[in-house]
Amino acid sequence: MVKCPCMQTIYDLNLKQMEEMLAEHGQKSYRAKQLFTWLYRKRAESFEEMSDLPKALTEKLSEEYLLMPLKEIERQVARDGTTKYLFEMADGSSVEAVLMHFHFGDSLCISSQVGCNMGCKFCASGLLKKQRDLSAGEMAAQVLYVQKELDVNGGRVDNIVIMGTGEPFDNYDNVMRFCEIVNSDHGLAIGARHITISTCGIVPRINDFAAGHYQYNLAISLHAPEDELRSRLMPINHAYPLDELMAALKAYSEDNHRRLTFEYILLHEVNDTDAHAKKLADLIRGMNAYVNLIPYNPVDEHGFQGVSEKKALHFYDVLMKNGVKATLRQKHGDDIDAACGQLRARHERNRQNG
Repeated sequence: MVKCPCMQTIYDLNLKQMEEMLAEHGQKSYRAKQLFTWLYRKRAESFEEMSDLPKALTEKLSEEYLLMPLKEIERQVARDGTTKYLFEMADGSSVEAVLMHFHFGDSLCISSQVGCNMGCKFCASGLLKKQRDLSAGEMAAQVLYVQKELDVNGGRVDNIVIMGTGEPFDNYDNVMRFCEIVNSDHGLAIGARHITISTCGIVPRINDFAAGHYQYNLAISLHAPEDELRSRLMPINHAYPLDELMAALKAYSEDNHRRLTFEYILLHEVNDTDAHAKKLADLIRGMNAYVNLIPYNPVDEHGFQGVSEKKALHFYDVLMKNGVKATLRQKHGDDIDAACGQLRARHERNRQNG
């Protein structure tokens, strides 16, 4: 049977939804845990493999649900082992995921939308506008695909970062369900504090996240310490300027007792001066937070350039001397299409050009 690409993937369902679905098929609730085990622990490639489920049930599931809703159509591997995957979804749209190797484990950066509407001036993700949100299952499938590859050598996706193409808080409900699924003890059992959600600053969703008292990490794409510059770089700042954003973040941090990460891409002669570093320190000093300084992978269409390692270290020193903790992220994949959305944008251009 040829399956319709509009079919829902079974990975969309959290444990409670799976119990409800199976109840509609006349099955006991314990079957949901069995199904979860097959999907996430045994990494089943087909419903037919699920030998402890009734055959009539697996046949019905096969008729109603897609299993893996994506396929790999391209990959790039950098000298440092960073691997960028380009996936095609069931409806023909494409998304990226990036596997990075750190001393503390393997981190997978996944996409949450097909395209992005945030329009950040330095980012390749926004080169192609948002077509649609990804479902929770389409996000989970990115993790499972890479995890199956790591299984061969006994490896594991240790950390998930939702920082690829798309704005996670513009797809809030699906992202939170995805986090629940991969965090579940019956799912991939990735600890909540090993899952990071990165947002450019959609204040109402930050408030929702704060009210949920989640243990997932929250990272803020800041990239400028003042409104005028941030509005030029990030249009979202027109809707939620820094005073409103910082008020929401302080309330979140105080109510949840969680440390924040401020992501700051260093752009040559744009946001990299001592004055910028001091303003950044003034903005977040006293908060339970640190700054993650990120090397910039240039995007031809935007014209920005990154800074030298010497300049980055100097910016780091100014922050530290002004009472703000910082880290300088190791550069990954600078010999491939490393910037978020870059590989997908090139693929889509080639496809449109025939």
